[in-house]
Amino acid sequence: MSIALPPAQGPSAESGGSIDTVAIAQADLKASGGGFWRDVFRRLRRNPTAWIGAVIVLLFLLVAVLAPVLAPYPETALPGAKEITPTHIPGPGELPQFPLGLDRFGGDVLSKLIWGAQASLLIGVVSTAMGLVGGMILGLLAGTFGGWVDTVIMRVVDIILSVPNLLLAVSIAAILGQTPYAVMIAIGASQVPIFARLLRASMLQQRSSDYVLSAQTLGLGRGRITMSHVLPNAIGPVIVQGTLTLATAVIDAAALSFLGLGGGGPATAEWGRMLTYAQAELAIAPWLAFLPGICIAVTALGFTLLGEALREAMDPRTRAR
Repeated sequence: MSIALPPAQGPSAESGGSIDTVAIAQADLKASGGGFWRDVFRRLRRNPTAWIGAVIVLLFLLVAVLAPVLAPYPETALPGAKEITPTHIPGPGELPQFPLGLDRFGGDVLSKLIWGAQASLLIGVVSTAMGLVGGMILGLLAGTFGGWVDTVIMRVVDIILSVPNLLLAVSIAAILGQTPYAVMIAIGASQVPIFARLLRASMLQQRSSDYVLSAQTLGLGRGRITMSHVLPNAIGPVIVQGTLTLATAVIDAAALSFLGLGGGGPATAEWGRMLTYAQAELAIAPWLAFLPGICIAVTALGFTLLGEALREAMDPRTRAR
């Protein structure tokens, strides 16, 4: 038996209280004749930050997808092995066939960076998808049933959140073994509590809305109300968090590979692993650490800018301004 929730009470502007910016934004949205997502995309087009983030993310995606075409050499090729000496590593511009120089093992740095974008994209997307699915399942159960189900799930989430994100990922990766799949599972598992808590909070906020009361008045069951009304309206913040989490996933993947938990050999093209072997060559070849570090920072910046712009565009308080 469903329990009807009373409509939210609040001070009105006429009585001297604060103005409900959310209600104003919803009224303006209805008056404009456009849907919610149309309004979001319209605001994104007017936001320079969104354009900068979108361009960076698009370039990253194109490089990752077209790596077999763009890379001058295969992923594990060592075409410049004969050019390496114990005291000298050719740097950017020294050899015309290697524009960004060579690494200690004779690999083309430009090719390694391009193939590394593909590896980072795969790990970031898969791990974020795993964390998103797992977190949404837990958040959906907690937000739908409430009571002891909500209490148990949230206490488990609180325990996991008490462990630092990277430390949890390192622990899981160390248990599962030094493979790229272990890195994906470790990063995804560390993200589950974030999505679970966010979706639960968003669903609880939506449950007090007028449209939920109307659906209950019409006799709709709890499951139908949740899946048809509450969840579609509560998933917006989760999508924004997913975009922001992609940036964290790229950084965490590089960190785990830097610590030697990503698997692969010295010739493996992965930005974090490139940093691992570059630290021993800082005295004679500092660009080996500088170039992959720039790639990691710029990629994370792109996802962060796009996620923040999306969050601002979906926030009803900013739409009321």
